[in-house]
Amino acid sequence: MYGSKARNLPGYFTALLWLVVMAAALYARPHLPVDETRYLAVAWEMWLRDDFLVPYLNGEPYSHKPPLLFWLMQAGWWVFGVNDWWPRFVAPLFGLGTLFLTIQMARSLWPHKVDTHDQAPAILFGSLFWVVFASLTMFDMMLTFCTLIALLGLLTAWRSGGVAGWLIFGFGIGLGALAKGPAILVHTLPVALFAPYWDVDGRIKTLDGNWRRWYLGVFCGVLLGAAIGLAWAIPAAIFGGDEYRDAIFIKQTAGRMVKSFAHQQPWYFFLAIIGPLLLPWTIWPRFWRSLGSLVGEHGNLGVRFCLVWLLPAFLVFSLISGKQPHYLLPEFPALALLFAYLFSVSAKGEKPWGIFAPVGFIVLVGIFVIAAPSLAGNKLPQWVAEINNWWGLAIILSGLVVLFLKQIDRVMTLAIAMTVLLAAGQLAFEPRFNSFYSMRPNGEALAKLENQGFTLFHFEKYHGQYQFAGHLKKPIRVVKGRDIEAWAEANPNSKIIAYRYKLYEDEPKPELVLSFRKLLMVVWDRQQILDNPKLPFKR
Repeated sequence: MYGSKARNLPGYFTALLWLVVMAAALYARPHLPVDETRYLAVAWEMWLRDDFLVPYLNGEPYSHKPPLLFWLMQAGWWVFGVNDWWPRFVAPLFGLGTLFLTIQMARSLWPHKVDTHDQAPAILFGSLFWVVFASLTMFDMMLTFCTLIALLGLLTAWRSGGVAGWLIFGFGIGLGALAKGPAILVHTLPVALFAPYWDVDGRIKTLDGNWRRWYLGVFCGVLLGAAIGLAWAIPAAIFGGDEYRDAIFIKQTAGRMVKSFAHQQPWYFFLAIIGPLLLPWTIWPRFWRSLGSLVGEHGNLGVRFCLVWLLPAFLVFSLISGKQPHYLLPEFPALALLFAYLFSVSAKGEKPWGIFAPVGFIVLVGIFVIAAPSLAGNKLPQWVAEINNWWGLAIILSGLVVLFLKQIDRVMTLAIAMTVLLAAGQLAFEPRFNSFYSMRPNGEALAKLENQGFTLFHFEKYHGQYQFAGHLKKPIRVVKGRDIEAWAEANPNSKIIAYRYKLYEDEPKPELVLSFRKLLMVVWDRQQILDNPKLPFKR
């Protein structure tokens, strides 16, 4: 084999790429509404309430997600004090851990394939969708980490036949349940159940004598994972009330499986988007040429393991009505591992022009960034004039480096180029990020009103986007359109937040006007609403 330093080199390499992306994200963009700001609002409200059992948003139990992300945000606040930067690291740190677990998975599946160990994390991090998600505060990167923990436990149980592997398998499932609920089973259970397919050398039968002990281990591992998740869910259901109990046990699983209440897409949605998500690999001829060796390698343990990890989850999520691209994030390590192995066994001697397509994609993105401001107001929106287009040169240069540094592995250099593309792209759009997405000016303005003793309300749906930005101490309650007059009568010394496309000269002036993405955020006094109840309606 090879030395410990060489063994860790792929991890150091991808950690450096991760650090570049995170540094650019921390500098260039704020917490993005409405998802990132909503999750911060939940953690902030739990912190204020000193309630770490039931997540809350705007004074109501928040049933859409389990608490692991919120707990870890608060854990960092206990250590570092309340700050903006720690929550930005929580989910991405799981992404960084996933890169190292991917290396470990490659070593477990193909112990002697050093090229596969090295290239798998680079292929993963170099995929467009993965590198975009690398710095976002979302639950799916945490779920991906938990999936790999569980599957590595499964491989340990397969290799040794002992209890330790099943404990790791169950722990991964339990941690995944706390990260994003029962969805962890979609990513892990098929691999365990279809072990007869990937156990190509009959190791399980040799160790256990029959399959009963294997499936007993699977059952016990799932039971352990369920126990970990229920250790939180049962007390939370008791203290959160009947509606919260029904939401976390029924609506968030059966509701999504049968008829999703959000993100409904056709069955072929994932088939349509998987190619763009895997750029630049899907426009590299070597990617497609390596598929030719899949048939010949179908009997390989690692290939079968990755296929049974990838395909059942892809099928399940295609059949579920609610679909989002990031639902498949836990399958991206399987894709990276599979293609890293196929690259290592496919025919060498790539044609010189083979790299032109992925390099051309990167260079074209750089050219677009450079040219975009000159097209503002014509073929592109006016706000494009704000971007710092000189960062496009860095993107172009990174693509050309891939083209001319022939002595360095193409996979590594493409991963570097994709890292530069995202980092430079975020830096180029930094002015737009802060003018369009930053909630800090709005939150701070609302905090001043709260400190003056006013009670704040929000007209129609509110996602919590101002709570952490303004460090607001009280929830902002929602007022429905049909209730606006009754609200104005019943709530003296209050203000209401609403949105407009524009303001008119023949109407009262709002007490506060700020931008909120493409709209104006306006604040009306309760007396203004009494005089004219139609003021909060968007027009």
